[in-house]
Amino acid sequence: MTREIVLDTETTSTDPKVERIIEVGCVELINHMQTGRTFHRYCNPQRAVHPDAFAVHGLSDGFLSDKPLFAAIVPELLAFIGDGTLVIHNAPFDVGFLNAEYARLPEPRPPAIKLDDVVDTLLLARRKHTGAANNLDALCNRYGIDRSRRTKHGALLDAQILAEVYVELLGGKQTGFDLAPVIATPAQSAADAARPASARLFKSRLTDAERERHAAFIGTLKTPVWADYISKGTE
Repeated sequence: MTREIVLDTETTSTDPKVERIIEVGCVELINHMQTGRTFHRYCNPQRAVHPDAFAVHGLSDGFLSDKPLFAAIVPELLAFIGDGTLVIHNAPFDVGFLNAEYARLPEPRPPAIKLDDVVDTLLLARRKHTGAANNLDALCNRYGIDRSRRTKHGALLDAQILAEVYVELLGGKQTGFDLAPVIATPAQSAADAARPASARLFKSRLTDAERERHAAFIGTLKTPVWADYISKGTE
């Protein structure tokens, strides 16, 4: 079983040495599938939100003023992450902020997160789509993922969207292999039984034009390599 935690943060600005985390969102994946378990907390940063950051996420000083300090949410956050592998878009940014927050805690504090232990989806996207825009919005557009709710950045919403993007970067929803038996409903069983046996084996993805090209190619082969095997099998 592969357990991963897709994580995103929102912050007061961009320098982790002086700025603070104000929101953390996490989504649990098991074998690259969302389980429905999430973690979401806002934090009081004890400093003003920079106007540029506010324009991105819309989290105001007034809204954050009665939220718990980051130190208060750490036990819950660490318990949720557990032994899962972190999946983050542009990991150096979020990891830099998390490690800075951890360093401010009294001993015993959580160990610093190592970038080598994190799956950075931005790096995955750059390798797969070299030279293209690979921010989260661009990846949603590329993979047809609905981002209509994303009028502002939000840690949990962005983590949920990133979880979908991550699966696409790995090759789509069939990347995770689940060997558990699939129980068909009576209606599905009846529909399957009514189909020809050959059709129940697999669903062809070939178009009619591709089938015609394939047939034309087969016709050009004087002695197909499998002809001997077919003839022997019918003797």
